[in-house]
Amino acid sequence: MNQAEKARAFGALHQKGNPVVLYNIWDAGTAKAVTEAGAKALATGSWSVAAAQGYGDGQKIPLDALVATARQITAVNDLPLSVDFEGAYSTEPAGAAANVATLIDAGAVGINFEDQVVGGEGLHPVDKQTARIRFIREMAHGRGIAFFINARTDLFLREGDQSKHAGLVDEAIERGKAYAASGASGFFVPWLIDPALIEKICGASTLPVNIMMRPGAPDVKTLARLGVARVSYGPGPYRAMMEKLKEAAAAVYAAAG
Repeated sequence: MNQAEKARAFGALHQKGNPVVLYNIWDAGTAKAVTEAGAKALATGSWSVAAAQGYGDGQKIPLDALVATARQITAVNDLPLSVDFEGAYSTEPAGAAANVATLIDAGAVGINFEDQVVGGEGLHPVDKQTARIRFIREMAHGRGIAFFINARTDLFLREGDQSKHAGLVDEAIERGKAYAASGASGFFVPWLIDPALIEKICGASTLPVNIMMRPGAPDVKTLARLGVARVSYGPGPYRAMMEKLKEAAAAVYAAAG
């Protein structure tokens, strides 16, 4: 498939009640492993890509290094690739679109695009976030790519008290509607794990809904019944792999005395 075909195929994988499962990767090697395990598409996690190169999360990895990672993955793998692009490295619509264009040049067919103020406080106002989405959509349209903009709201991620998540659902739904009207392709609500709240958002959203797996989250089959269309694993795979590496290395050094 060429890039435009990959983009269409990736979008088609997002089916309400039959979610595409994305076990997040961080480089070309992990892309190969996940592909061989049966993946239908690939997605990076920002935390994992940054950590694998010695950086913290929150756009601390240089943009050029992130784009180079995407290019390395697409150079050796034919599956559609979505890149976790945080805040697109720009608070301005034109800058965000220009930066996303570099990912398209690297072969990516989608991004996660979050509404929190990276390195700051709170979330971007809805009008500012929708303007950035519109610019990204217009840029991608001009390139003939059905680019998948997975619009992420961090309302739930930024509220550590899960008992308060119910009070954020209406605002999340309104943000999702605004993002859809601006050209978003999907709606990502990380850190939400309450089944009833997930079902409510899925029922209200015109966009395919993405849930991130974490301790306490429903399993994939349950999420499917709730209407979820995409399930991702965020930094979980990287953290699990690093723990295994540390354990193996510790055993070697312990045996060596």
